[in-house]
Amino acid sequence: MTQLTLVIGNKNYSSWSLRPWLVMKQFGLEFNEIRIPLYNSPDYSSKIRQYSPSGKVPVLLHETQTVWDSLAICEYLSETFSTLQWWPEDKAAKAFARSISAEMHSGFQNLRQNMPMNCRTKYPGFGLASGVQQDIDRITSIWQESRQKFGAGGNFLFGNFAIADAFFAPVVLRFVTYDVQLDPVSRDYVEAVLALPAMQEWIKAAKSETEILSQYEF
Repeated sequence: MTQLTLVIGNKNYSSWSLRPWLVMKQFGLEFNEIRIPLYNSPDYSSKIRQYSPSGKVPVLLHETQTVWDSLAICEYLSETFSTLQWWPEDKAAKAFARSISAEMHSGFQNLRQNMPMNCRTKYPGFGLASGVQQDIDRITSIWQESRQKFGAGGNFLFGNFAIADAFFAPVVLRFVTYDVQLDPVSRDYVEAVLALPAMQEWIKAAKSETEILSQYEF
């Protein structure tokens, strides 16, 4: 049995869970998956706290180590499995990739609050509250700059798939759900991310879930 276990929430709604899950799948790591539906029962929080000190998902269990928070998990994996190309090799590209991943990790609150991740349905035109378009514009400018400066040799932000792509994967799903109008570079990038077999696996599983969280539905 694999020594890696990833604890996640609902695949339809949990954008934070998608990031390390996608990275681990894309880089071929074998791992056990524990899915705990969020807000689905009075004891969901206590179930998560069996694994996570923060009471939140995702959390990675590896041998005697517990790692929580999606960015911390990805950094831990990059150090533990250092022969894999988690970040770009070029120093400038790596610094840029880490910067935009951290920005995505901590920012874009208007987009998060008004366009929650929901893989099962489509809400074209919904969610464009104050500040959301500014978040969209900033994200697409990041994608354009990454592709222009560092994207040669592949279809992802830094050519080959990297941690930064996993951090923007939930945004890709949001843009599809809300039918966000994109420039050609951003549209091609969305298609590249969606075409990943791991993304297709996640979306298929998300659509098969039966839990409905009203706060993420319109």
